[in-house]
Amino acid sequence: MPVVIVEMWEGRTEEQKEKLIKGITRAFEEIGVKPEWLNIIIHDVPKSNWGVRGEQASKI
Repeated sequence: MPVVIVEMWEGRTEEQKEKLIKGITRAFEEIGVKPEWLNIIIHDVPKSNWGVRGEQASKI
């Protein structure tokens, strides 16, 4: 059972997340993975908890 974990900055709408889930599911279907076998986990991470080039992403 494949598990896809998406780490991204918070702020996406429920509709955007739904589109992402559907797109990932389609991509896995193309390689023979049935939707019922697939789990997708989205982690919405605050920019203050994400480091980029030695800085908090919220300060860039």
